[in-house]
Amino acid sequence: MSEFLGQLKKRRKQLGLKQADMMLRGGISRQQYQRLESKGNPRLDTLELIAKGLKSELLLVPQEKLLAVKAILEDPGSGPAKPEKKSLADNPWEGMLEDDA
Repeated sequence: MSEFLGQLKKRRKQLGLKQADMMLRGGISRQQYQRLESKGNPRLDTLELIAKGLKSELLLVPQEKLLAVKAILEDPGSGPAKPEKKSLADNPWEGMLEDDA
């Protein structure tokens, strides 16, 4: 649980938020959020509010996939490759004829 609580704190700081900001973002008081970050044991609905406030999602990750997920989170460049966008300069005629695939 302490690793999870550390992740909450890290994400909050990445977004440049203070604990008091969670009142507006997650609908919970600063005291409630502070207690959660320090001691833990939140209810699921509280976690959902916090995730929303931190622009995050709660997910269950199968243990056999955990290392792969952590690797992607640590190095976003290691995720699935995005198709390159071609510029019009590469082929100005692309899409002009109906038989183009």
